[in-house]
Amino acid sequence: MSDFSVLLPSFPEQSFNILDFGAVAGGIVSNTAAINQAVTACHTAGGGKVIIPAGIYLTGPITLLSNVNFHVERGALLMFDKNEKEYPVIRTDYEGQPRLRALSPIHAFDAENIAITGEGTIDGNGHLWRIVKHFKVSEKKWDALLKESNHVIPTNEGGIWFPTKSAYEGCLAGEPDVNDPDAIKKAAPYYDYYRPVMVNLVRCDKVLIEGVTLQNSPAWNVHPLLCTNLTIRNASIRNDWAAQNGDGLDLESCQFVEIDNVKFDVGDDAICMKSGKNAVARVIPVPTKHVRIHDCVVYHGHGGFVVGSEMSRGVCDVTISDCTFIGTDVGIRFKSAIGRGGVVEDITMRDINMVNIAEDAIIFTMGYTLYHMDHQASDEPDQINADDIPEFKNITIQNVTCTRAGRALKVEGLEVLPIHDITLENVSILAQKGYTINNAENIRMKNVSITNELNPSETILFEDTILKSGDNSAF
Repeated sequence: MSDFSVLLPSFPEQSFNILDFGAVAGGIVSNTAAINQAVTACHTAGGGKVIIPAGIYLTGPITLLSNVNFHVERGALLMFDKNEKEYPVIRTDYEGQPRLRALSPIHAFDAENIAITGEGTIDGNGHLWRIVKHFKVSEKKWDALLKESNHVIPTNEGGIWFPTKSAYEGCLAGEPDVNDPDAIKKAAPYYDYYRPVMVNLVRCDKVLIEGVTLQNSPAWNVHPLLCTNLTIRNASIRNDWAAQNGDGLDLESCQFVEIDNVKFDVGDDAICMKSGKNAVARVIPVPTKHVRIHDCVVYHGHGGFVVGSEMSRGVCDVTISDCTFIGTDVGIRFKSAIGRGGVVEDITMRDINMVNIAEDAIIFTMGYTLYHMDHQASDEPDQINADDIPEFKNITIQNVTCTRAGRALKVEGLEVLPIHDITLENVSILAQKGYTINNAENIRMKNVSITNELNPSETILFEDTILKSGDNSAF
């Protein structure tokens, strides 16, 4: 792992209070114009702090500009409205590829020296946008949703609820090709089908997110893309546990990053490293690289620390340490598939505590899209384009304790390119199932114990062992 520094933004000592630009507290009057005027004035004056004082403020999308510290004071609640006029459909990137999405509530493009700080709360009003899957909620909640909207698409799992007619019809119409010259025009009537990420930062340098609570996003919560010198610290990132696509942090093709003392409680993957999806992403060869993550807590999420499945530009030189995962579906999760390509390497995880992990404590899988059906590549080795083959290698997991998991370890590689050179050292896992290794090489277990939760007297010990394909133990 390399030594690197993350540059922080700095701002002149001048402030711009949104009340001086006509903002009105109370959560009824829209403050979109007043807040954006304050941001523009701050930027034009050479930078400083835009202050959101205590109170409830309703607003539409906010454009962050260079040299602006967007400061949400303690006691301030910034809530985003939802309307067709303020959320136009635009061409952007989502889930690793060029896509159509509605404009994000907070966004910055090609900005430098920006921050979102303070001890207040930013709420994306995501429940006004999000679909809800029947199986994720109680019958009482489902009945309440049906009283709000009767737009439901039946599924084998009970149905998918849409908050509005236009979102429902957008799903039925399907997303037009993003390269179609008329794509935006075709998508516009269904703007709220194209749920945006809440905080979208694209090609920005020297970015700080500190202290704030970011919650209730329409889709992903925080999505930095192609950013450099990014710091997120002492913040809270939250979504309802049933929030569809309610990821916490999706760090995509960013470099020189520090994530410190952030609390996550979300509806999908919590701390996720990404770098684009499939061949179209590999045209821009920018891996996620030089990342430090430490002293974070994940209370809920599909995965505590996750790499992929969109990792086509590569992920490397990432360290995660001194973190705690409580009740996540999976603890440590690496996922990819044929079609992605890209290399994930030089990843170190150490001093991680996990408890009540519903599924796998640790999983490496190349079979992710077998369940999501989003690629057309053949799985036959002699028919696979070499650029489409993803690779996991040189990954170290040290000093990990997991108390209760569904399964301790799963490594599921590809016949054409096995997952290789993975080391687990000083790891202790209590789980209902043991481990399974397929299409993998040089999986080293050093001072590792796996204890059967259903029969605690039964423990598998590895002093220093190399596991190979076909090795498994279900207890």
